[in-house]
Amino acid sequence: MSSAHTTIDFDRNGKQVGFVDIPHSPHDDAWGATRLPLAVIKNGNGPTAILLAGNHGDEYEGPITLGEMIRDLDPAEVSGRLIFLPALNLPAVLAGQRTSPVDGLNLNRTFPGDPRGTITQQISAYVSDVLMPMGDAYLDLHSGGSSLNILPSAIIEPSHDPELRRRNTAAVVAFGAPLTVVIDNLGEPRTSTATAVRAGLITVGTEMGGAGTVSLEALAICRRGVRNVLAHLGITESSGAPVPERPEAILRIPGHDGYLLSPCNGVFEPYHPLGTQVSAGQAAGCIHNLGDPSRQPELLRYAADGVVYGRRQPGRVTAGNCCVAVAAPFEGELD
Repeated sequence: MSSAHTTIDFDRNGKQVGFVDIPHSPHDDAWGATRLPLAVIKNGNGPTAILLAGNHGDEYEGPITLGEMIRDLDPAEVSGRLIFLPALNLPAVLAGQRTSPVDGLNLNRTFPGDPRGTITQQISAYVSDVLMPMGDAYLDLHSGGSSLNILPSAIIEPSHDPELRRRNTAAVVAFGAPLTVVIDNLGEPRTSTATAVRAGLITVGTEMGGAGTVSLEALAICRRGVRNVLAHLGITESSGAPVPERPEAILRIPGHDGYLLSPCNGVFEPYHPLGTQVSAGQAAGCIHNLGDPSRQPELLRYAADGVVYGRRQPGRVTAGNCCVAVAAPFEGELD
């Protein structure tokens, strides 16, 4: 059972902005708490959508978008309930890094969490055990962070339930991103969206740029897309803009072959910009050993056909770092 506490009443109409406190007793604070920003906007009966950002602390478009909505959205515009956690992994958000500086964990690999575990595990447990049972829909807003730059896209988390798969696809298409991509993180079950799908929630993910900065293009897509999904769910009114159509091609990362990993330490020289159509066997880039100019660079080749979907942002790499991600047309069933 979670030891987290909040003064917010999830069943009360109106707008409430506060915190969820998770007890935390580090060296310099015997009886303190980690305070996660929490907001609820409710008006009457209707669906509940859970909106999260800051799952990773170096991804900025989502937290900006949700913070604006918390400030600007009038409860009268809502039919149902919106639950916001705009800086979910607050220690990582404040540090501007992917993982928590408190326990070193990647929040998005700890779900469904442990209410008696470390701070990161307790955060994921609060979301899984307390919030998800209240929800009908779940939006987890990501970008590439400081290590990747990714084409702005809305993400479908696969489901074995045909009806949920159809509803997930419809909600992701409604987001209206330039690309729609199926990503299952190589079947990883410990992610936020995989856990939401297992809980039966309509689930939408995103990848909004990255490169450790705020992309104006991706931020505009994120602002518009979240509103599109809420209108699609019937929680807010439509903006009047055209309803996004299903794209001609939905993409996916084709398993292990879609990820090009560095074989050694060095500096990665990419050969292609994002969005380039590439082929398996084609040279993708090379790794330079700057400390030994007599050594030839290590050549990397694509292992799958597709488009360059994500690319490493820092030049320096170590063995095992993802240098490039390729996305190819999805050929499975989504309806």
